[in-house]
Amino acid sequence: MKKLFIAALLFVGVASFAQDADQKPAREPREKLTPEQRNEKHLQKLTTDLNLDANQQVQVKQLLAEKSAKAERKDRKDSNVKPTAAEREAFKTQMIAEKEANDAKMKGILNADQYKKWTSIQEENKDKAKEKMRIQKRKQLNTVYKKRLNRLFFVSNYIMFSLIVSVN
Repeated sequence: MKKLFIAALLFVGVASFAQDADQKPAREPREKLTPEQRNEKHLQKLTTDLNLDANQQVQVKQLLAEKSAKAERKDRKDSNVKPTAAEREAFKTQMIAEKEANDAKMKGILNADQYKKWTSIQEENKDKAKEKMRIQKRKQLNTVYKKRLNRLFFVSNYIMFSLIVSVN
């Protein structure tokens, strides 16, 4: 009877670790697009959303290419070295200035209705990104809590097993 009880405790402890691996669904891999493909896809979306004419499409395509080139230059920086607070602040102000310049260029390209719709789309995308970050943070915290609970459960099973064995 005691051996059956000990075996059941061990089985429950092992099963709790096996559940953690089973609960993670496989994600589909995202397609890797080149910067030109991303720009073209973005241009097509803007064309359909804002009803851009041919002249506007050419101007927006040029603007997207400039923006993409700037982003590539920033990606080339050494990622192993963390920036100082002053460097982060300088980068932040530079990004704000670039965003304002981009907004001004878009305002020059688009008419009033298109610009208003474009700004609303930008706000929606910003909100979606914030929500996505919140969800990602919650998932990370849940993973940490699950690992802690599994450890706690394993330790409690180990202690109970040790007590039962020592009593015998």
